[in-house]
Amino acid sequence: MSEKPNTVAIGAFVIGAALIAISAILFISGSGWGGDKNKVVMVFEGSVKGLTVGAPIALRGVQIGQVTNIHLIFDTDSIDITMTVEAEIDGNRFETRGKAAGYLGDEMIARGLRAQLNSQSMLTGLLYIQLDFHPNTPANIVDIDSPYSQIPTIPTDLQRITRELESMDFAAIAEDIQTIADSLAVFVSTKEFQQLPADLHNTLASFESLSDQLNVQMASSGPKLDKVLDETYNTMETLDSELPKISASALQTLKVLDAAMLAFEETIQEIDDLVSDDSATTYALNKALREISLAARELQLLAKTLEEHPEALIRGRSEEDE
Repeated sequence: MSEKPNTVAIGAFVIGAALIAISAILFISGSGWGGDKNKVVMVFEGSVKGLTVGAPIALRGVQIGQVTNIHLIFDTDSIDITMTVEAEIDGNRFETRGKAAGYLGDEMIARGLRAQLNSQSMLTGLLYIQLDFHPNTPANIVDIDSPYSQIPTIPTDLQRITRELESMDFAAIAEDIQTIADSLAVFVSTKEFQQLPADLHNTLASFESLSDQLNVQMASSGPKLDKVLDETYNTMETLDSELPKISASALQTLKVLDAAMLAFEETIQEIDDLVSDDSATTYALNKALREISLAARELQLLAKTLEEHPEALIRGRSEEDE
């Protein structure tokens, strides 16, 4: 009698362990995307009004699952309310390829997979969950007690705009606007601003007068300018027609000058040869210069003698003079 309870207890323990093992295998096999059914959880900030159980879940517009449960978690310590949405992803709705085809959840989240509330219809106000990749957004994982994989969420465009508006200091903005308005009122009441229309009118009148003067001057200068332009055009045509002739004449003149320079260089060379120290011409010139110098000395002596003794022309030189 004492062995029967032990057998029943052992059998119950074995059956319980088997059920736990089967449940664990089913959970592990369904934790990644690509199987038949995969449970996920998402945490949204703010209101989820319009999101109902059975609402579709779409990946880039293609429905791949539906919402299965919506929970409210109230934190008594922080007095915060967390909205958790559980959903079921149908892995048969898409095909997986590659080496990591057996598990896709964490990989897709790491690559930027995010969940966002979108409107099904503006008329009904119903919402659905749109899954898409936003790699530049943070993967905010909320610490909740759930056995399912958590997909990070991002706020809707309306929620983002609302947050930006809430963060704005409208009181400071209103104060700045009031300060600007007061400054404008002071400026408008100044004498300078009151005088501005008259100054502007005078300026416009001056511009108008200047414009009239310019028109008169242009009217009087127009014929003269046309004449100058015509003469300039004629001069340009004359230059265009005569330029080849002038160029040819200048080229011929340059050739003549080149020949003259060559002849001049040859003459200089010949003169240089004549006046060189060892040339016959130089020797003859030196001899002639010496003879001329001697004759000049004799003439100088004769002139001196005649100056002292003019009678020498009649009676000749005396022995004393000699």
